[in-house]
Amino acid sequence: MDLDAYVLERAGEWDRMGQLARRRRLSAGEADELVTLYQRSATHLSVLRRRSPDPIVLADLSQQLMAGRAAINRGQGFAWRSVPRFFVSTFPAQLYQARRWWLGLGALLMAAGAALTWYIAAYPEVAEHFLSPSQITELVESDFVGYYSQYQPQNFASQVWTNNAVLTAQCIAAGVLILPVIFLLGVNLLNISLTGGVLFAAGAGDTFVIYLAPHGLLELTCVFIGAAVGLRIGWAWIAPGATRTRRQALVDRARSGMLIAIGLVPVLAVAGALEAYLTPSALPAAARVTLGATVWLAFLAYALLLGRAAQSRSVPIDSAAYELPSA
Repeated sequence: MDLDAYVLERAGEWDRMGQLARRRRLSAGEADELVTLYQRSATHLSVLRRRSPDPIVLADLSQQLMAGRAAINRGQGFAWRSVPRFFVSTFPAQLYQARRWWLGLGALLMAAGAALTWYIAAYPEVAEHFLSPSQITELVESDFVGYYSQYQPQNFASQVWTNNAVLTAQCIAAGVLILPVIFLLGVNLLNISLTGGVLFAAGAGDTFVIYLAPHGLLELTCVFIGAAVGLRIGWAWIAPGATRTRRQALVDRARSGMLIAIGLVPVLAVAGALEAYLTPSALPAAARVTLGATVWLAFLAYALLLGRAAQSRSVPIDSAAYELPSA
């Protein structure tokens, strides 16, 4: 192997890696470039060790690799100062960028849920394929309302938070396969519509709305976002676009999905608190629904208005994650 030619051909990549490793802050694209250059340079070092063990070249490249690795590891550190920026810029910007997916999916599922609820209410015998007559009676008379007050509020809030977080995470994680997300959405759509249809058929439709709306508006929106983000990841694999490879599109959408998943954690906690404390409270029904709707509208304003402003500032999707401390 011609050592001089090999080194000359790749020296530009090694120098570029060294330049990026010395920077205090990296954009998302620069951080990806640093990782790629590090991986390539590690391969180059392996080749040089096998075929031309020149100690000077090996020592110089090894030193640059150590600097690159140190920069990558520093970029993975956590800084508390990045938390406010994440929730003010990064998270709402990601929600806004994915808005067509979750708004469209949400509208579709709400329409399908309303139609299915109406169908079950109009034809009560349909519910008997899923529930026995005694189960239907108990659901109408006690189980639906009693569900929201059967546990201590703090325990119930934690349980709801966990269940919804798991469902949302499953939708995001399974998005690359698409079909599991559709299955999860279908199961939950059927459960909610079946409950609503039974209650409307029994003349208790107002109870269904009063006990679902205070927390359900925000809770279901979070589920829609998680499912839409998961499907968005899967679609990136199917149709990556004309300017990106499938791998590039998948990595980009997966990174965005992880950021949204992290941001949804406190939002789901708020939804759980509403379900545990507001929904079964002694407040008038109108007040409970109004408070729940207000929180939901505030979240939509956060995602769409603040998100649009954050996107207009061209905030990198993971700028905080790649901020490197000074040496």
